[in-house]
Amino acid sequence: MQGAMHALRLHGNVLKRAVLQHMRVNAAMLPTVFPRFESVSSSSPLEEHGFESTTILDILTAKGKNADGSWLWCTTDDSVYDAVKSMTQHNVGALVVVKPGEEKAIAGIVTERDYLRKIIVQGRSSKSTKVGDIMTEENKLITVTPNTKVLLAMQLMTENRIRHIPVVDEKGMVGMVSIGDVVRAVVSEHREELKRLNAFIQGGY
Repeated sequence: MQGAMHALRLHGNVLKRAVLQHMRVNAAMLPTVFPRFESVSSSSPLEEHGFESTTILDILTAKGKNADGSWLWCTTDDSVYDAVKSMTQHNVGALVVVKPGEEKAIAGIVTERDYLRKIIVQGRSSKSTKVGDIMTEENKLITVTPNTKVLLAMQLMTENRIRHIPVVDEKGMVGMVSIGDVVRAVVSEHREELKRLNAFIQGGY
């Protein structure tokens, strides 16, 4: 996954250099043509809509509030069996765990990996074991905010070898995204960047 991120960035940089060469601009023109690499205060179209601009909020919005995986949860008192059954029914690999009666207060996260490692491998009963006994607790969770850039989220997930990451704001739990959501967003954004560069070369800007 880290290799994919590097390839995406490298590809984008190569294309931008090709655009500069095509236009035969000199170094003095760089802040005007591609200010994102020189100044963060510019309002150039490439800055406003350039590569790496997608946020986690964009993913959640695209998924919709009722989409599977955007806000699926169980409680610490639920059985592991019921939690896994819910994952299977909704075709997701993880559930947010909350305390009973506190849907916005995240207590942790339970994943298929937890089930395999802490139930199957250890020979425990999923029906008699509570989710709270096998989940990853809140103080050990890696989270993002709605404003987190998608590429940063991908980096956090790959470096920490996690496939699901909760999204929180100052009010509490907002949703959850998977590595699949993140990869799809990066690929989609990269395609849009290629289209913008092509339009730029042809005089669309």
